[in-house]
Amino acid sequence: MPFSRLAAATTPTAHIGLGLAAVGRPGYINLGRDDDLPEDRTVEALEQRTHDLLDAAYAQGVRYFDAARSYGRSEEFLADWLKAHPEADDVVVGSKWGYTYTADWSTDAEQHEVKDHSLATYRRQRAETDALLGERLDLYQIHSVTPDSPALTDKALHAELAEAAAQGVTVGFSTSGPAQADAIRAALAVTVDGEPLFRTVQSTYNLLEPSAAPALAEAHDAGLTVIVKEGMANGRLAETHAPDALKAVAAQTSLGCDAVALACVLRQPWAGVVLSGAATVLQLASNLHAPVVDLDEDQLARLAALAEEPRAYWEKRGALPWH
Repeated sequence: MPFSRLAAATTPTAHIGLGLAAVGRPGYINLGRDDDLPEDRTVEALEQRTHDLLDAAYAQGVRYFDAARSYGRSEEFLADWLKAHPEADDVVVGSKWGYTYTADWSTDAEQHEVKDHSLATYRRQRAETDALLGERLDLYQIHSVTPDSPALTDKALHAELAEAAAQGVTVGFSTSGPAQADAIRAALAVTVDGEPLFRTVQSTYNLLEPSAAPALAEAHDAGLTVIVKEGMANGRLAETHAPDALKAVAAQTSLGCDAVALACVLRQPWAGVVLSGAATVLQLASNLHAPVVDLDEDQLARLAALAEEPRAYWEKRGALPWH
């Protein structure tokens, strides 16, 4: 299924995807996980939680599912769900390579993932992804590109990614850190045989960290599909932790802080898919109200004032504990 099919999606929820970072492994940096997930986070328990979310998402019109090699067993959980639901042949599946999961199903590991954008890692992880997702893989992304990533300059890697694209897999990249805009623009300049290599970009954008917006607009104008991750700022915009201004606007709309926060992302003209990182079916249902949120100019101005300086935002994110 070509990833580009999502561009023709017309239902509102088709522009919301489900990311599996929060449920593919027992530990993650999202706030509130102790309440969202069971204390006993066995492989079986989290696989069932993942399948419940996938069931609910598909039933409500979500058609893009996002995993990664470093999200614990997310690819495995997704692959098992796809096998059990052959009728879900219109699902678009994305995954990422470049980080290796190293926590061994522990929440208190000293190191949870190791980053490596080398050609050797791509070959190893592509084989691992293929073994699980096979022909269901539509989009393969370089995970968390920064301006100094060797993936931006490795010609041998570019050649193999271009070969994957020629065989039908869409090639993309994700970004992280305070210099996301620089990474996006550098990736837009990568070509193979005179043709742009990347067809999608996945970046962090939310009310607290909107700095990548101009570069994401440029990517959209260049023909890339923009996927937005961390629209909830790893839980900092959820009801319990939300800034007062967000809570006030949410009260005026009679919807949740999460729906309002995601609505602000969805309204960006360059946003193709906005990921929900829900860990419960109730959270997902609330997230999916985002397309119906109607905000006036005064409300939008109050929410825009929540933006933080990018470096400060990423320092706070980096300090979030793994729960």
